[in-house]
Amino acid sequence: MRTSICLNADVGELPGPEGRALDRAILDVVTRCSIACGGHAGDDDTMAATIRAAQARGVRIGAHPSYPDREGFGRSRANIGDEDLFRSLMSQVRTLKAIARERNATIAHLKPHGALYNDAAKSGPLAERVVSLCLETDISELIGPPASELEASAKRAGLVFVAEAFADRSYEVDGSLTPRTMEGALITDDARQLEQVLTLIESGHVTARTGEVIKVPADTICLHGDTPGAARAAHLLKTSLLDRGVTIEA
Repeated sequence: MRTSICLNADVGELPGPEGRALDRAILDVVTRCSIACGGHAGDDDTMAATIRAAQARGVRIGAHPSYPDREGFGRSRANIGDEDLFRSLMSQVRTLKAIARERNATIAHLKPHGALYNDAAKSGPLAERVVSLCLETDISELIGPPASELEASAKRAGLVFVAEAFADRSYEVDGSLTPRTMEGALITDDARQLEQVLTLIESGHVTARTGEVIKVPADTICLHGDTPGAARAAHLLKTSLLDRGVTIEA
């Protein structure tokens, strides 16, 4: 069994005091965070507050841009063209970087959100645009799914690619995440989440929704803050890993 793993979370996505409280609870657990920067959620105030919370906990900070789709939470590209999309993504990341710079914080990685994440994993041209976004904003690390177009493009460009798996999502036999519209896509049971994470750490494999065992090599494991019971599950997961001698590190 490997001796260390990175835990990450997507943050700055939920509104109001309750959202910020949940982010803080998740940030107590993880070693990396990806901050929503206006495309699907977030604004200047949430970005600043989330950066401060991450800095206070020594959590590595990243950008979490998306298709400009606030109404649909970044789950649709709609009809935006390539050039307009790139301008939107650039604006999102530069806004977060400017806010971070005011607070002497570094944006260490980029992780696409939602449909952009899924589409760029399969589309070579879109993956190249995401990699170009990293290069033009001086971000040297890219988080994405293993064995994807994002990984291939990142490595060709000399970026550090951080392969990601999920604690609270089920997988299809081709290694993709089960669509949220399908039953069983979200794993809310604490014991099942722990079992999936331990299997990922121990063997780099996971059991797909349909029962097949598939390879999913991962450098980091994502804990979604909007999953029911997310804060409790995150703390239980961290405690269980530490009890088994696994170090949590970026």
